[in-house]
Amino acid sequence: MYIEKINGPEDVKKLTVDEMTVMAGEMRESLLKRASIHGGHFGPNFGMVEATIALHYVFESPKDKIVYDVSHQTYPHKMLTGRKDAYLYEEHYDDVSGYSNPNESVHDHFTVGHTSTSVSLACGLAKARDLKGEEGNVIAVIGDGSLSGGEALEGLDYAVELDGNLIIIVNDNDMSIAENHGGLYGNLKLLRETNGQAECNLFKAMGLDYIYVDHGNAVGDLIEAFQSVKDSRKPVVVHINTLKGKGYAPAEQNKEVWHYNGP
Repeated sequence: MYIEKINGPEDVKKLTVDEMTVMAGEMRESLLKRASIHGGHFGPNFGMVEATIALHYVFESPKDKIVYDVSHQTYPHKMLTGRKDAYLYEEHYDDVSGYSNPNESVHDHFTVGHTSTSVSLACGLAKARDLKGEEGNVIAVIGDGSLSGGEALEGLDYAVELDGNLIIIVNDNDMSIAENHGGLYGNLKLLRETNGQAECNLFKAMGLDYIYVDHGNAVGDLIEAFQSVKDSRKPVVVHINTLKGKGYAPAEQNKEVWHYNGP
């Protein structure tokens, strides 16, 4: 297994795209077994496996800071940042929490269990970096369900004021815990249907650069997109179209039921 040999992001960088694709399957198998025995957030993590692998292949965590919204999609991130045993071996299942936690790893920057916070938190990290004259990318990961929260919208509104590096990964699986509702989601749907080419674009309207990745569960496509925005000198949104519950048919078909499950 490739995942057994991953002790940190530096090991991810040694793999080929084909090897990373195989590892994504290994990670899902481990997540499925753990969730079956231990319980936990299922759908959010299954959909984020490839994006997390690509993030750690392209960026240099923890110098480059990745901030997860809600953070119940951080299981793959934890597996790639020195905590794989908590997902591979039953006797270690309780070694980690279900959310990001700075007490667990230098790769986690906040303890987050509330929705719609990552863009605002990332804005703060980026501002601090610039005031201190430091370098490094700041990456906010936010799902479409969290995007309509007031704090997320406030963060997006402020982001352009930074006039510096800030990368916002919008993980769009057309779901929150349940179905999304509201005008914002009409625009996300339009962007998905036009491969990101629609003239009406809520992110561009806020002054942000924008790129779209239609195959958000394809490691190679994600790596190419992330490499294109790495070290960007202005705020940019990378809108990725993913499948919640990817890789497990019941979770793909019943996304609300499989958002979280007990043992």
